[in-house]
Amino acid sequence: MVNEPTSWRDSVLNRRMLICVFTGFASGMPLYVLFQLVPAWLREGGVSLAEIGLFALVGIPYTWKFVWAPLMDRWVPPFLGRRRGWMIMFQLALLLSIGVLGAYQPEKDIAVIAWIAFAVAFFSASQDVALDAYRREILPDKELGLGNSIHVQAYRISSLVPGSLSLILADSLPWSSVFWITAGFMAIGVAMSLVVAEPESEYPTAVGLREAVVAPFREYLTRRGWQGVLLVLGFMFLYKIGDNMATALATPFYLDLGFSKTEIGLVAKHAALWPAIVGGLLGGGLMIRLGINRSLWLFGVVQVLSILGFAVLATVGHSLSLLAAVISFEYLGVGMGTAAFTAFIARETSKVYAATQFALFTALAALPRTFANASTGIIVEQVGWMQFFLICALVALPGMALLAWVAPWRVTGRIDES
Repeated sequence: MVNEPTSWRDSVLNRRMLICVFTGFASGMPLYVLFQLVPAWLREGGVSLAEIGLFALVGIPYTWKFVWAPLMDRWVPPFLGRRRGWMIMFQLALLLSIGVLGAYQPEKDIAVIAWIAFAVAFFSASQDVALDAYRREILPDKELGLGNSIHVQAYRISSLVPGSLSLILADSLPWSSVFWITAGFMAIGVAMSLVVAEPESEYPTAVGLREAVVAPFREYLTRRGWQGVLLVLGFMFLYKIGDNMATALATPFYLDLGFSKTEIGLVAKHAALWPAIVGGLLGGGLMIRLGINRSLWLFGVVQVLSILGFAVLATVGHSLSLLAAVISFEYLGVGMGTAAFTAFIARETSKVYAATQFALFTALAALPRTFANASTGIIVEQVGWMQFFLICALVALPGMALLAWVAPWRVTGRIDES
């Protein structure tokens, strides 16, 4: 079992936090390839906004990963152990599939590209199942908030590769080279999987396949009850939906406003990244004092208000200073909201069924990114960018309303509480 930290210093300065940095980077890289690099590549290749928006459907594996997660809980690969074996298998598959993408032409091979992108999403979602379970097992309860916050910030830092470096390289190198260079960064995840130790896992008592699949869901239903389950799952679906929609077509939005790929790489991506990191770390620190519940309320309000900045940018048009300011405020709210949201998910998870339940909760959180985002291109073409961002702000409100039931203000809901 993991030794519980005895002081704040022990919780921050330990090897587990460093591992969370690498799990975050390995987890975030493939997602940002799909939702930042690929849309820019398709847009430059003459693909319409509606088609790019529909491309979000390749992210379906992120939604359904809980279906095969029980198999990853029960079956142990013949090398490296249960968690590390799955991690390295999918990391190698990601390295190859991301590199192969650039060999095709968007205007000629859109169907093939869609299937390869779907494979990338499947390998990425499966890697996330193993990484999330590994992180849940190595972190003591008192470190869940901080460890997950560090994971999320490293996740965001990984966007520098496909969302910044790769776009800058695309101005001087062919896309085939850009995708292989980008894919090479998955070697960081491979190295981590080889170096870290396999955790001492809590195995489910079930031995049959049917029981292995049913048990995690039955345990959560018994613990929460039907009403509690429906409220929590509804909250997980709705809390981030407005933010997800607002940023789904960020790169095409910047391109349509007249920003060059280099400007996007140097200004927009960095203005999004660093405030999100600051917001996440600030949120992680504030959660120690406020607790998860109150953090979800306060950070959620900032998140909703920050979406409106994009409507202002859509009205003003090409302005690098406004672009940096609007994106910085938006992602400050995103970072804070994500830190509290991820801690909430960790708190809802049982250690015995870590892989399956974590996969279910994170998959549900990905639903808006997959299905709602698929309609964003159509909405933009119908109403325009400014009205689109106003719609996103309104869509975010139902998730905030559910906080009254799933995370009431009067209950602190600290991470170390049951």
